[in-house]
Amino acid sequence: MERIAQFEKVSFEQFMADWQKAFGNEADVRKIYDGIRLPKRATEGSAGYDFFMPADLSIEPGREVLIPTGIRVRIDTGYVLMLFPRSSLGFRYRLQLDNTAGIIDSDYYCAENEGHIMCKLINDSRQDKTAVLKEGSGFVQGLFLPFGITMDDQAEEKRTGGFGSTTK
Repeated sequence: MERIAQFEKVSFEQFMADWQKAFGNEADVRKIYDGIRLPKRATEGSAGYDFFMPADLSIEPGREVLIPTGIRVRIDTGYVLMLFPRSSLGFRYRLQLDNTAGIIDSDYYCAENEGHIMCKLINDSRQDKTAVLKEGSGFVQGLFLPFGITMDDQAEEKRTGGFGSTTK
């Protein structure tokens, strides 16, 4: 297999700013940051890299939450990281990414937010189940995929912003 990417943690300052924006000042952000684990594959045959919960979190039915992962990724040109919820969470709670699938481009690494990967989850439970996600448990998985471009592609702009900035 070709090795085309490298996961890293964002700086503590970036993580703290994003965590506090999502959850306020109630948590020990330094302890959460220090406990962040880089994504990894569970088995030799796994295609997906598991992203791990940085802290305990409960999501009630019909609620959504933005989770700063503390992770960024350097990806070779010609590849993309696709994020999907772990299938077990979908089966148990109908837990979904709010945008259905995350797309992390190779140039996102250099964005103003350090390429901080954020996951917005929604609990779409039809059985009124609260999703309980424990610190260190896998909650989304990422797959690296190659992509192509059209013969007449003329994209020359450089990314500056973070999330949702490429069409502004």
